[in-house]
Amino acid sequence: MKKLSVVIISLLLTLLLIEGCVPSKPTEETEVLPSERLISKLEANRRKIENFEGTGTLTVKSSELNTSASFKVTLIKPDSISLTIMGPFGIELAQTLVTKDKFQFYDALQNTVYEGETSEDVLRNIFRINLSFSDLMDAFIGSVNLTRHLYKQPNKYSIDGDQYILTYVDSLSGESTNYKVNMKELGITDYDLKNRSGNVILSGKYSRFNELENVAVPYSIEVQNRRENQLVTIEYKHMTANKKDASIDFKLPGDANVIKW
Repeated sequence: MKKLSVVIISLLLTLLLIEGCVPSKPTEETEVLPSERLISKLEANRRKIENFEGTGTLTVKSSELNTSASFKVTLIKPDSISLTIMGPFGIELAQTLVTKDKFQFYDALQNTVYEGETSEDVLRNIFRINLSFSDLMDAFIGSVNLTRHLYKQPNKYSIDGDQYILTYVDSLSGESTNYKVNMKELGITDYDLKNRSGNVILSGKYSRFNELENVAVPYSIEVQNRRENQLVTIEYKHMTANKKDASIDFKLPGDANVIKW
């Protein structure tokens, strides 16, 4: 009887060892995409978001400013951005409506409206970071415009763990753009633009992804213009996309002082 017990224990140990040596199958296999298909998917996803609304906390750090505030942003592609800055208890401090052609900025505390034509200087003064209108719209959604890369092979393409890594080099300027993309969610997690010397000019970091309209959208966004020492951080608490009745409610008091910019 004692010998039988020893044999049974030996068999059980052998079976456990065999089972431990067999590699387990992954519960979910991720398809590895060629670079051109990956870029097509990312760009198609970016274009799926036709309108967007989000609330959260906006932080701006630069040589001139270091502040944080609650905000609400509404985007209606291709040409409208509304940003409302709120103080304690949800009190509106300022509201901005910017299109590609015109802008209105309402200072609620001073009951004053500034309005004029949209320019790079205006965008920089309002949003505190030097980005073009289209790049600014993408930045609020945590996306990157990849149109120029749709029909180009990357100079470098590799896979590191669960991320795709792509690098494109401009033959004329010598600038390089680098992207890291989460393989499972197909969301860009890191982006940077470097000059010919390898110094980072512009960078973006994106995390805490959530799915909207089958698109991975980050709740945490960090965009930095290192050339001008500007950093904008967005932490969303709530967001929606592609609402059928999406609109921008920008109403000004009748007694507001209007200043032409």
